[in-house]
Amino acid sequence: METPRVGIPDHLAVRMTMAEQHEYLRTKLTRRGMLRTGAAAAGTVAGMGVLGGASAYAVTGPTLVDAPATARVDGSLVAPFGRHLAFGADPQTQMRISWQVPFAVKSPFVRVGLEPWDLDLRVEAEVRALHTPALSDKLPAVDQVYLHAALDGLLPGRTYYYGVGHTGHDPADPRHFATVGTFRTAPDHAEKFVFTAFGDQGVSYDALANDQLILGQDPAFHLHAGDICYADNSGAGKPTDVYDARVWDQFLAQTESVAARVPWMVTTGNHDMEAWYSPNGYGGQRARWTLPDNGFDARHAPGVYSFTYGNVGVVALDANDVSYEIAANTGYTGGRQTAWLDRRLRELRAQRGIDFLVVFFHHCAFSTTKAHASDGGVRDAWLPLFEEHQVDLVVNGHNHVYERTDAIRGRRVGRKVPIGGSVDSTRDGIVYVTAGGAGKALYDFPVPDSYEGHVKDLDGVASYHWEKGRVKKPETVEWSRVRYTGFSFLAVEAEPGRHPRLRVTALAESGARVDHFTVTRSGAGKE
Repeated sequence: METPRVGIPDHLAVRMTMAEQHEYLRTKLTRRGMLRTGAAAAGTVAGMGVLGGASAYAVTGPTLVDAPATARVDGSLVAPFGRHLAFGADPQTQMRISWQVPFAVKSPFVRVGLEPWDLDLRVEAEVRALHTPALSDKLPAVDQVYLHAALDGLLPGRTYYYGVGHTGHDPADPRHFATVGTFRTAPDHAEKFVFTAFGDQGVSYDALANDQLILGQDPAFHLHAGDICYADNSGAGKPTDVYDARVWDQFLAQTESVAARVPWMVTTGNHDMEAWYSPNGYGGQRARWTLPDNGFDARHAPGVYSFTYGNVGVVALDANDVSYEIAANTGYTGGRQTAWLDRRLRELRAQRGIDFLVVFFHHCAFSTTKAHASDGGVRDAWLPLFEEHQVDLVVNGHNHVYERTDAIRGRRVGRKVPIGGSVDSTRDGIVYVTAGGAGKALYDFPVPDSYEGHVKDLDGVASYHWEKGRVKKPETVEWSRVRYTGFSFLAVEAEPGRHPRLRVTALAESGARVDHFTVTRSGAGKE
């Protein structure tokens, strides 16, 4: 959808960057007399605000004095919710546990152990609170309290038990034993594993159904390609836009059943740029998620990072930086993200034991839907690097469908890959998958019956891609191999050995298999 802008006049919205939108909202609310400059009230946890300035946690701009989030209630009455895991930069030894409480609490912590009855290790949690003022006349101000604990020095390949708590609510208390969860660190050697992926989830029955199916795959981790919850639902840049921060509460409660045990590795979509929270719109994301900090700038680009699991290297990117379609943050990294991507792919490709490189981000490199189609900015900035470093699989969201290309080399079909087919990524090219059917309202293809679960294919499909200046350039494409309108997600089985492979499957919300293909690499797995 369009860039998230809240209450900004049409004649300004089409030209304003995310930083300009942020400043506009601050100025507008200051004129109303809603805010006063100054430091946070006494008793506020250091680093709670994310209302402006370069740091996502430093309060350098206006903030509410005596915000309700600073008040504490009896901890025994407060139940944590919305637990979600994420790996640190090293999945073998690091796990990040995040959760939410409806009120500020005293001394939040995590208990961890190798047995459910032995949660001896206690780790203090960091508090990150968000205050969202009434950005429209229809919504109240909202205070949200997010808690984060970093676990380092864990043992590889082990199952840990954990519980989150605070003064008055101890997960080691038998009364709260049912809240104890588990996670598993990455093994110290390559073995077969499964990971899942999708984008554009939101809050819905279909999103919840996909979550439950994902849990049934027993994945080692899940990749979320952006547009996470849609607190800004329309993103149309009009005064009628509604940003409702409370949707995040619904989303995290919905996702907890799977994200509390499966690391939920997210990146940043266009709906995840929330102008109020920082000049880049990412302060909200930094408050709600703890992700690996090994990107080029974790403070300003939290959705850019990498990690390795078994024989797979995974790279998360922020396509808002290079998009031609949605320009609110285009160019905000000054080319630093692309330079980092070049270095990181080169490092991963040279790393011993890494057979496959998987890259995920939001905006589509190759898609044919009416809504967004393909982003030429992504193609221009990153495709040459993907090909130079022999990326094996690219996963996108943005278009709310499932669509999969043939193997692409030089923006042309290098090899046709029918359902059930195989592709050698070193010889044939890269397969690009749009997995945007996570739960938000679905889109249409320009030729609905060209390939929706049917074997029939077409030689060419009329579509378009975005060029600089938000110009739609028509194109007839031959690379669109599988198109499916329905809620779905990816399940990828990574198999190491002398002949390593990625077995990629698309599963519908019903559990039916929509598509499947295999990625191999010539010479991979051989010493």
